[in-house]
Amino acid sequence: MSLRIGFGFDVHQLKKGLPFWIGGINIPHDKGGLGHSDADVLIHAICDALLGSLNLGDIGTNFPDTMSEYKDIDSKILLKKVYSLIEKNSYSIGNIDCTICLQEPKISPYIPEMKKAILTCINLNENALSIKATTTEKLGYVGNKEGVSAYAVALVERIK
Repeated sequence: MSLRIGFGFDVHQLKKGLPFWIGGINIPHDKGGLGHSDADVLIHAICDALLGSLNLGDIGTNFPDTMSEYKDIDSKILLKKVYSLIEKNSYSIGNIDCTICLQEPKISPYIPEMKKAILTCINLNENALSIKATTTEKLGYVGNKEGVSAYAVALVERIK
């Protein structure tokens, strides 16, 4: 197949006093993501979408939390490694569409900076990366400000 689609989802618990990394940037907030790496849900969802598109497993399979080399790792490094797997398999990224689910803080002002950070890791035109944000209308763990989640879909195309 020349075109393939992948889907990614990630969630992290929010805890007071931790840095809040999302989309490759640190956003000022009193809470941050709890995780083995930097807990960047957006980049993790993108990684899973790209890996899934080529049936290459998921982020946990490729970068297990049982390995100390991934403890507190910058997720942009993981995205670069995933991108190299895409290229190694003779594919390129067509586009990526993402949604971040977060009650607060409002992150729309940070989306251009997130795009820049992500695009430094992958060879993609800025117009081919969509990042959106939504709340859950105060419902569930996101609405209760206990967690953050992100969804991503990616289209990849075989390099001819």
